[in-house]
Amino acid sequence: QVQLVESGGGLVQAGGSLRLSCTASGRTFSNYVMGWLRQAPGAERQFVAAISPNGRSTRYADSVKGRFTISRDNAKNMINLQMNSLKPEDTAVYYCAADLGSPWSLRNKVADFGSWGQGTQVTVSS
Repeated sequence: QVQLVESGGGLVQAGGSLRLSCTASGRTFSNYVMGWLRQAPGAERQFVAAISPNGRSTRYADSVKGRFTISRDNAKNMINLQMNSLKPEDTAVYYCAADLGSPWSLRNKVADFGSWGQGTQVTVSS
C-alpha cells in the first residue's frame, strides 16, 4: 500500500486559485499512476486528473480541463493539483489516490484507484 496525505484545501472565491499537495510514503511512489478525485456533498466520487509514473502524460476530466494542472515530483514523493479559475461547482473533498493496477495507462474510473488519502476540503464561494 501507499500511504497518502493531502494538504492545501480551503475557502476561496469563484475565479480564485488553490494548490493541493499530496505526500506519499510506503511502496515505491514512482512506480504508480497517481490521481486526484473529488466528492461533492450528496454526490458520487468522481475522477479529476491523473499523471503517469514519469510525469510526462496527464489526463483530465472534461469539467476541469484547461483550469487544473496535475504535476508530480518523484524525488519528493509528492503530487500537486494547481486549480485556477475555480467555480462553485468545484466545491468538494479532494482525494489523492494511487492506481496500483496499471502503470501503462491513465485510467479514469474511481474503482481503478486503490490507495486513498483522507481528503482535503475545497470550498468555492460565489
